[in-house]
Amino acid sequence: MALFGDKFVCSRCGQKGEPLGSAPIPNELGQRVAEEICQGCWKEWQQKQMQLINHFGLDVSNPDSHTFLFDNMKIFLFNEGVELAQIDTSKEGQVNW
Repeated sequence: MALFGDKFVCSRCGQKGEPLGSAPIPNELGQRVAEEICQGCWKEWQQKQMQLINHFGLDVSNPDSHTFLFDNMKIFLFNEGVELAQIDTSKEGQVNW
């Protein structure tokens, strides 16, 4: 993995692209994402993250939610971990208030 211009190769998709340039979260994982993940893959993660937050009703101010999201981020971006949390779409559009 290189960090400059057309030499950067994303560790997730293997394509040349633009790195994020700055850590999206202020921790070691965020720094790793900035150095190894392209902007396109980060956008894909942001969509998946929003699905997880909405599906599981996560309170993003809760540290347990951060742990859940960081664990899923490692699986999604770096293929590190057991299994990405699954979203049951069979009930989509059938929520009763």
